[in-house]
Amino acid sequence: MNPISIEEIVIATNGELIKGNGKDLVNNISIDSRKTKKKDMYIALIGEKFDGHDFIKDAYEKGANTFVIDKNHHIDLISEDINIIKVEDTTKAIGDIAKFYRDKFKIHYVGVTGSTGKTTTKDMIYAVLSSKYKTLKTEGNFNNHIGLPLTIFNLESYHEAAILEMGMSSFGEIEYLAEIARPHIAVISNIGFSHIENLGSREGILKAKLEITSQFSKDNILIINGDDEYLKTVKNKKVDYKIKSFGFNFDNDLKCIKYETNEDGTQFTVELYNKEYDFFTPARGKHNIYNAMAAILVGMELNLSIEEIKKGLLDYKATNMRLDIIKKGNIIIINDAYNASPDSMKAALDVLNEYKNNRKIAVLGDMLEMGEYSKQVHEIVGSFAKDKSDIIITVGNNSRYIGYKAIEEGFEKSNVYHFSTNEEVVELLEKIISDDDVVLVKGSRGMRMEKIVEALC
Repeated sequence: MNPISIEEIVIATNGELIKGNGKDLVNNISIDSRKTKKKDMYIALIGEKFDGHDFIKDAYEKGANTFVIDKNHHIDLISEDINIIKVEDTTKAIGDIAKFYRDKFKIHYVGVTGSTGKTTTKDMIYAVLSSKYKTLKTEGNFNNHIGLPLTIFNLESYHEAAILEMGMSSFGEIEYLAEIARPHIAVISNIGFSHIENLGSREGILKAKLEITSQFSKDNILIINGDDEYLKTVKNKKVDYKIKSFGFNFDNDLKCIKYETNEDGTQFTVELYNKEYDFFTPARGKHNIYNAMAAILVGMELNLSIEEIKKGLLDYKATNMRLDIIKKGNIIIINDAYNASPDSMKAALDVLNEYKNNRKIAVLGDMLEMGEYSKQVHEIVGSFAKDKSDIIITVGNNSRYIGYKAIEEGFEKSNVYHFSTNEEVVELLEKIISDDDVVLVKGSRGMRMEKIVEALC
């Protein structure tokens, strides 16, 4: 983080400096007293199960000398060398500071969202832009109203671009993030079922995702998956900003005309403005071509050459637990345990199905936060899984409908298993697994299915 003065923080938050020196500089912002370092500014956030004000003394003992507190709290510290800023709401304050700090950098800002694939898309865009620009990206799951500001605070004077992932579970959340980040380019990977419990319908999900354009004007660009049945309706809307689309269908700006996948990754050819270009990415699966095409379009909009884009895609590295191919002895494990939705389940099953000469075992967990759609979406996966796997093992609660549907549509009943716990799954796998098997492990984050992968390894 570049230094920012106490005066600037007071201005950004519309706060009140009740103690200290406005000329002092802050070099790092912390919200976790356990990780606070000397001379840090500690913001006392209030969550559902904690109050950061309870840990102010801990942060002070770790070396923090500036504190942002809300109007209903006070600090008993008697030290003369501390700064105290009182604000209306500390959670809003961290966003206000990030918005102020963001404006100090005249760089390329790219926002990324979508029901599935947004993290992979972000990572591919990062790989592409890094071939030309010094680029910052969202790390881990820092894509909400707290994580995005913390990501922005990592900007340094040498950065030339920032890729900011934006997640949400309800209306208004992405609009708030977009107000902080104000991306020049926004990418929406697709519209699936994630968080449909809160948003009511996929039309609602589309509306929530489009909040990423809430700060857009004629100079901004929205890049969308033009094959998505909901996003493709956006192409015909009259808007103030520019829209570019990618996909396999002929009516997209960037379209994939052929591809081939192997153990090393995916070779594919795209057409843009009547010209053909060949690319390779070390990521398997047709769905990753969509993610790569989004990165290609972003690269082209930001003046990268085709060779720079090619180099970037070659350098792509996946975030952990996202279609991570692990070879352990004579078996292959596809670790895709980070999260799950119907679309990402189908994409992972497609990758499993690419192993034509191996016995294919699909270990699938619950897809959470599906609300009244839960039975339906698990059945959709079951109908798809029956042709992509030889053994189906489900774990959790509603995942049982995956097996039920597969059996209903002709899958061998003796090759379907359902369990309540990951431990039971591991016990079965230890009994039935054999040389040359390929095992896909996938479920929602709350299912903690990486524990199965760890046991297999």
